[in-house]
Amino acid sequence: MLVIPAIDIKDGRCVRLFQGEMERETVYFERPLDAARHWVHQGATMIHIVDLNGAVEGRPIHTCEVAAVCREFDVAVELGGGLRSLDAVETAIGLGVSRVVIGTAAYGNAELMQMLCTKFPNRIVAGIDARDGKVAVKGWKETTSMHAVELAQRCEQNGAARIIYTDISRDGTSGGVNVEETMKIARAVRIPTIASGGVASLEDLRRLLPLEKQGVEGVIVGKALYGGAFTLQQAISAVA
Repeated sequence: MLVIPAIDIKDGRCVRLFQGEMERETVYFERPLDAARHWVHQGATMIHIVDLNGAVEGRPIHTCEVAAVCREFDVAVELGGGLRSLDAVETAIGLGVSRVVIGTAAYGNAELMQMLCTKFPNRIVAGIDARDGKVAVKGWKETTSMHAVELAQRCEQNGAARIIYTDISRDGTSGGVNVEETMKIARAVRIPTIASGGVASLEDLRRLLPLEKQGVEGVIVGKALYGGAFTLQQAISAVA
């Protein structure tokens, strides 16, 4: 199982939020480039970057920071946040991003999602963020009536390469990964699923291992790594 460290960028800095609340941030690195260097040196083969300001404003904000990471390191970069148009996705891929995560547009614009998946095969990831099982959009500011499983199935039909499922009620809380909801998503689709939100311990990672047979191929980890609950090397070893 792949362990993917997260770099969330807000106002140019690497931060972690509590349950996605923009005003409840902890700054860990002044420069995202330094955060990326830290994880690459610890063995990361992929980094998950979220443009938090972009997610709220609906357009990419931290293009320069993302470009610097792609340029500096030989590591796969997965980018989400504010990517809601063909131009935005083309720009991101032009920066060197390996995968583009579509969240709000995956919910609100199925036609765009399908077009992107056709134009960029195997590079479009559906980012499904949910609160109590219901899809949340626009930087987690709005919770919809659609169930996450329904959106996952629709995104698969539209051609998404994989699903990232985040339980935002647990994100940044160290409250434990939501294995049950992650399993529901993985069982509902044939494409790979990546778990996200709430990882607090190596045991949380080990609890995900049985889900590999259901299609869970990786896990995104943020606060637990930044807070020193375990190292990236320990995490990689725990799920090897």
